[in-house]
Amino acid sequence: MGKLLERRKAVSHFEKLPGSGSIEHCTMSSDILGENKEFSVYLPSGYEESAGQYPVLYLLHPAGGTHETWIKQGQLPQVADDAIRSGMALPMIIVLPDGSGVEESRLGRRLGFFSVPGWDYEAFFRQELLALIDAAYRTRADRRARAITGASMGGEAAIAYAQKNPGLFGAACALSGLVGHPEQSRMAHTDKDYAASLLANDPLAFVKSAGPDAVERLKTVRWYADCGDCDYFYEGNAEFFLAMKAKGIPLAYRMRSGTHNWYYWVTGLAPILQFLSVGFAAGA
Repeated sequence: MGKLLERRKAVSHFEKLPGSGSIEHCTMSSDILGENKEFSVYLPSGYEESAGQYPVLYLLHPAGGTHETWIKQGQLPQVADDAIRSGMALPMIIVLPDGSGVEESRLGRRLGFFSVPGWDYEAFFRQELLALIDAAYRTRADRRARAITGASMGGEAAIAYAQKNPGLFGAACALSGLVGHPEQSRMAHTDKDYAASLLANDPLAFVKSAGPDAVERLKTVRWYADCGDCDYFYEGNAEFFLAMKAKGIPLAYRMRSGTHNWYYWVTGLAPILQFLSVGFAAGA
C-alpha cells in the first residue's frame, strides 16, 4: 500500500464563513507508480471536532488540470460548503486525485486516469489511493458510502471506473464526460497512448457490449450524467443514456443549456452532491 508522506492545510486568504470546510494538500509514495503522487482532500466543517465517519467522493479533473484545479477553477470549497450548510448535501470527504501529464501544460505523457504502457494508474488508484484514504481519514469504508465523479476526461474515467469496479463504488457521475468520442483529433494531438486509453475505456462501448451478468452488476450502481446542449460531446452522452435505457440500467440524465466549460461544471456540481447524498443516506 502507498504511504502518506505529508498532509498540509491549505492557507486561505479569505475570511471563512461559519460552517466552512478545509482543504489539505497531500503527498503519498506509490510502489506501483514508483514515485510520489500528490492529491488534495476537502474536509467538511466539524470533521476535526467529531469522531464520526463520513462518506467519500472522488472528484476527477479534466485534461490540463491537477489535483488543485477543482479547488481553484471549480470553486469546490464554496460549492460544497454551500450545499452542506443549506442541507442540500450531507457532510462528506472529497478526494481530488491528480491525473496530470508531465508536460508544462499538464498534457502529454502520463495524462489521464487510465493505465498506459509503463504507468498503471488504475492499479495505483484501486490498490493504493483508496486504501490510504480509508486508513488516513474517517471514511465509511464501504461501496454504498463511496462515489466517483469527474468532468470531461475525469467524467469518462468516473463512469469507466465504476463500470469496471462496481464493487467499489455505489454511485458514479459525469459532467460533460468524454463518451462516444466523436472527435478523436481532440485527443490525438496530446499523446497517442492517452488517446488509445480513452477509446479503450469508452463507457458507451462498455454498455453496448455488456452481457446479462454485467448488466446486473451495473444496476447496483447509481448513475448520473450531465452534458450541455452545445457541448461537443452531447451526442455521445445522449447515446449513452439511450444505451443504458435499452439495457434497463437506470441513469439520471441531464442536459442543460451550455457548453464544455467550467461555468457548466461549477453549476452542475451542487446537484450531483445532492444526488450522491440521497444514496449516502440510504446506505447509512
